[in-house]
Amino acid sequence: MRNLGDIATGRPNLGTEMPVEVYRLFENAVFEVLAREYGQERADDLVRQAGFESGRLTAEQHLDKNKEKEEFLQDVQELLSEMKIGILRVEKFNLEENEILLSVYEDLDCSGMPVTDDRICVYDEGFIAGLMTFYTGSEFTVREIDCWSSGDRVCRFKGHMNT
Repeated sequence: MRNLGDIATGRPNLGTEMPVEVYRLFENAVFEVLAREYGQERADDLVRQAGFESGRLTAEQHLDKNKEKEEFLQDVQELLSEMKIGILRVEKFNLEENEILLSVYEDLDCSGMPVTDDRICVYDEGFIAGLMTFYTGSEFTVREIDCWSSGDRVCRFKGHMNT
C-alpha cells in the first residue's frame, strides 16, 4: 500500500480535509470502472477487500487491540467520528455468540443519497471487518442489513467471526 505521507505538511493551505462530494465522486468512479470491467458482484468483492485492508491498517495505526472490549469500541466510535466516517452505535457485540450488530449514522458513503432500494456500503462492510479482525485476531465477515440508500436513515451492519 502506498504511504499516506505527512498530509499536514504537504497541504499547509488546504489542510487535511476535503468535501464528501469529492470522496463520493472518487468512490463512485472506481465502482463504475470495476463493475464495467468485472461485473457488479466482483466489483463489490474487490471494494469490500479494499475496505478490509483500510480498516485493518487504520486499526493498526490508531487502535490498541489489547484494550478491554468496551474501551476498544469506545475508541472505534471516537476514531470514526474524528475521521468523519460516521457516528457509530454498538447495538450488539457478543463474541461468545459470534455476533456483532453496529449502526453507523451520517455514513460517509451514502447518507443523503437518493433511495434506490440498494444497499451500497460494501466498502464499509470490509472496513468494519478489518477493524474487528484486527481486534479479535479472527477473520470477520460483515454485511450491511439496512442502508440509507434502501430507505433507512441509518446503515446497520451484522457481522460474525469466520470459524
